[in-house]
Amino acid sequence: MATIKYKPTTPARRNMTVADYAEITKFSPEKSLVVIKKKNAGRNSYGRITVRHKGGGNKQKYRIVDFKRDFTEQSATVIGIEYDPNRTAYIALLQYEDGTKKYMIAPVGLTDGDKVYCGAGADIKPGNTLPVANIPVGTFIYNIELYPGKGGQLVRSAGSAAQLMAKENGVAQVRLPSGEVRIIRLDCRATIGQVSNIDHENVKIGKAGRKRHMGIRPTARGSVMNPCDHPHGGGEGKSPIGRPNPVTPWGKPALGYKTRDKKARTEKFIVKHRNGK
Repeated sequence: MATIKYKPTTPARRNMTVADYAEITKFSPEKSLVVIKKKNAGRNSYGRITVRHKGGGNKQKYRIVDFKRDFTEQSATVIGIEYDPNRTAYIALLQYEDGTKKYMIAPVGLTDGDKVYCGAGADIKPGNTLPVANIPVGTFIYNIELYPGKGGQLVRSAGSAAQLMAKENGVAQVRLPSGEVRIIRLDCRATIGQVSNIDHENVKIGKAGRKRHMGIRPTARGSVMNPCDHPHGGGEGKSPIGRPNPVTPWGKPALGYKTRDKKARTEKFIVKHRNGK
């Protein structure tokens, strides 16, 4: 695992790196697990832009990933590790004993020919999925369920891993990558290991065009707009913000503004917030 640097043949190449993709062993997706993915460029069903700075980008197809891992009675063999344009992590193509093929999020160290298991009796090794009740305290886990049987929702991006901190009073405490400690039910499932593609955070984009290939459009600063478009806009030359704190285009504070509801339904499941309070 490393990143590849280029010779500075252009100003963009000077600051560009790419992942070496050393973990990838299979270079085309399984056709039965691929579906068409339509673009909406940040627009909702009314055609209005609800998310700015989205649009364009290379055509992608969605890979159907099995987050539930509910084939409990049989083992699966890893056919290959693939790139997935829809997420930062790599995915592993599995073939179960009955011939069924499914994708899972690949952990670090998983490779072709490895066997993975699901269920309470599985060994504690990367790629195996067990109920939290059967996982030893201190183990690193990912793809964690919040509701039994719904499928993994937490800790799925490249290089991330959570740690099982304690099991008491019929629940488990898990430390998430953000630093938050959260209560998880013991009958929820999680997968052992750390998510693949650890070097994802070290990749430097290098040029604007590479960001456009990802479907991300340019962001204009508020200070270069007119007053009718942004609270920071207007003035002669380079003007200061003109108010105590920076704000969003809609006038909400932009730095450090608390958006989490103190009365949120899930507040009772958070033992320690990510900021240590």
